[in-house]
Formats: sequence, C-alpha cells, structure tokens
Amino acid sequence: MKIRFPLLTFASIFGVIAFTWPLYFPSQSIPGISQSFLNPTSAKWFALTIAAAAIALVAIEINRGLLDSKSVALLGVLTALVAALRLIGAGAIGVEPIWFLIILAARVFGARFGFSLGALSLGLSALLTGGIGPWLPFQMIAAAWIGAGAGLLPKRFRGKSELIALVLYAIFAAAFFGVAMDLQLWPWVAGSDSQLSFIPGGEVSANLDRFLVFHFATAMAWDIPRAIFTSALILVTAKPVLGSLRRANLKLNPISPSIAQTVAS
Repeated sequence: MKIRFPLLTFASIFGVIAFTWPLYFPSQSIPGISQSFLNPTSAKWFALTIAAAAIALVAIEINRGLLDSKSVALLGVLTALVAALRLIGAGAIGVEPIWFLIILAARVFGARFGFSLGALSLGLSALLTGGIGPWLPFQMIAAAWIGAGAGLLPKRFRGKSELIALVLYAIFAAAFFGVAMDLQLWPWVAGSDSQLSFIPGGEVSANLDRFLVFHFATAMAWDIPRAIFTSALILVTAKPVLGSLRRANLKLNPISPSIAQTVAS
C-alpha cells in the first residue's frame, strides 16, 4: 500500500500543533486569540478536529477504493480485537496489551492501515471502557502515528532482524506515547505558578526543559512497564501473529504461489 500523504500530513500537522502549542504559543503578542486558545475548552475542540480527520481518512479511503470491502472488514475485526484487549489492562501502570497488535498489524498491512487502526481502536476502546474525555482525541492521533510508523518500517527486514526492529520500535512507541500524552496534559496539571509550569510566550528551550522535568518526574512508572510489556509480547507473539496476518493479506491481495510462500514464511 502506498501512503497518501496529503490527508495524513494534514491530520498530522494539526496533531503536532495540538500537542506542542504550550512550548511556543504566545500569551500577549496576539490579543484576544491567545486568551481564547489557552483554555481547556478550546484545546478540546481543536483536538476533536484531529480525531475527525483520522476518522475521515478511513471514510475517504473506502470511498476511493483504497480500502476494499475485505480490507474494511479486517480493519473492523482488528479494531474490535484491539479495543477488547484494552479491557485487560486499561492502562494500569503501563500494562497495555493493545500496542503489540497495532504494531504487528501495521507492519503487515502498511502505514495507511496502521494509521486508521490506531485511531479507530483507541476510539472504540474508550466507548467500551468509559474513557471518553478531552484526552481521547490525543490518544487517537498518538496511536495513529504509532500505527503509521510501524507500517513504514523497512520491508526488507525479515527473521531475526525484523524481530529486533519490531522490539526496538515497540520500546520507542511506548516512550513516544508517554511523552505525547504528558505533553497535552502538562499545561493543565502543572498549572501556571510552579517551577514546572509552561511559560506562555517563553523560549522553546526553557519550556522544553520544564516539560522534560515534569515528564520524567511523573511518567516513568507508566512508560517503562509499557515498553517492557509491549516488547515482551512482540517477542513471544511476533512469529505466529505475523504469519497469520500475512496469510490473511495474501488472501486480500493474491500473488503468484512462489512469492506467496516466501511472503507467508
């Protein structure tokens, strides 16, 4: 699958802005705009725009035929499975068994599929767990990025090299998710009058230093277990899960028998 950059880029640009605005957004240089944006309500609506873009990606791909009926059905099954897996840990101290399946599925079906799977599965899991809140759109876009990144891993990796690449990516993804979610949470948790608070209109380096201190002081209890748990699941399940998903992919996209045997192995 070739990734369609315009829509993914559009959603990702808005996502980056929504996550990182506390680092550089001015406080007084744009009267009226800054004051209206620097509040939780505005940030929530901005984040919902990102979630809508992620969902629209799936709808547009279906309409354009980029995802056929079989691919849509498989996406639905995997989305439901990932959402069900989230019930097991529900994020408790980093025990989140959802990431290994998102990563492995995106590895087989590509970045576009991984982006859709990440966004939709986090949205559905929130409905099942009652985890709907202002954090949800941020979780959806972060998961979408993780899925897309897994789909962009070099296809030439196979066997042990593929397993090593997936484990390293799982560790990176676990850390990335923790950083991303802390970044959107930081302005509201740290307040405006502490040594860890962001400085509206301040230097990016100063705000970044404050955020990193905040992150490492609050997130390691989740990020490290998440990285260990996800990488361990990939070590244990990668071979059978990848094999099953690749056989499913061959049925969706038939190729010559000789190539099929190589791909499925």
